[in-house]
Amino acid sequence: MHLQFRVARCCPLREVETSAAIASFQRRAHPNAPALGLLRRRFHLTLWSSEAMTRAAQSQSGPLLAHSVAPEELTFDEFLEWADEDTHAEWVNGKVVFMSPVSREHARVKKFLVKLLDYFVELHALGEIYDEPFQMKTGTNLPGRSPDIIFVAHENLGRLKDNYLDGPADLAVEVISPESRGRDRGEKFYEYEEGGVKEYWLIDPPRMQAEFHQLGPDRYFHLMALEPDGRFRSAVVPGFSMKVGWLWQRPLPTLPQVLREWSLS
Repeated sequence: MHLQFRVARCCPLREVETSAAIASFQRRAHPNAPALGLLRRRFHLTLWSSEAMTRAAQSQSGPLLAHSVAPEELTFDEFLEWADEDTHAEWVNGKVVFMSPVSREHARVKKFLVKLLDYFVELHALGEIYDEPFQMKTGTNLPGRSPDIIFVAHENLGRLKDNYLDGPADLAVEVISPESRGRDRGEKFYEYEEGGVKEYWLIDPPRMQAEFHQLGPDRYFHLMALEPDGRFRSAVVPGFSMKVGWLWQRPLPTLPQVLREWSLS
């Protein structure tokens, strides 16, 4: 029997009996066999035969999720071990919170910002840029979040671990979707503030709004003003500036066009 680790959105078909499947799998002396019982109990894992998988796929309008079921509760270290590089999720109050798929507009704006920041930061050797799903854990008692973009200044690169940032980013950027608006402006705003993120950008393409917040000496975020020509200048990425109107242009400016604005071409 061919076994796969999969779970359907909702499947009324008879599940392959888990204990028998595991016993059969163990008899094959698979190197991971001794761990299957633990996996089943800890992660509520469902094992399907290839035939059951085919029937489930044919009977469901939604796709099958190519991932084992998330644990009901786990530590942040366990979350990092469980997740892989394609897992778009965050760790909140001991639970896995999956991220919703983003729109094409969201993806375009994020790509544009990553391109600009990555180029500028590398050119001036200011630090490093990472994007979602790279994790950020700003404090011991705070969630593990996955901002759309983070910048870590050169002097803070020691906070970087193999698969997460252990401490606050110098800059966190969230590109807002309708589904994430309350979370980005609410929970994450206060978490990033408490955790010590120095600058927080909120980019809202559907509403064509952009807000830039800087952490003050009082440990609260304060709204940053734009220059008269609509240009924003970052306080934590030295020398970086951007016309907010670029974000709403269609098509978005190309990198060579932006470099000319920066007098770098």
